[in-house]
Amino acid sequence: MTADASFLAISDANRRHLLEELRRGPKTVSELAAGLPVSRPAVSQHLKVLLDAGLVSARAEGTRRVYAVSATGFRKLNIWLDQFWDA
Repeated sequence: MTADASFLAISDANRRHLLEELRRGPKTVSELAAGLPVSRPAVSQHLKVLLDAGLVSARAEGTRRVYAVSATGFRKLNIWLDQFWDA
């Protein structure tokens, strides 16, 4: 994961909304789509961007995938951002 990929991923308001929802706990695509004015396939595409950036993780639960915030991905982003607090 690069900082560029993370910033690109969080630049979209829908993806930020998904992250805010996932911060409250793991959720499926259907659960996440219920809070957005976009289709489930669009939510899946947004989640793919977040997955590729390392900001969320996914695990199989039967036929569903459950998504969660990736602490590791955000830790790397925080480390990059922290360098500016001392500047």
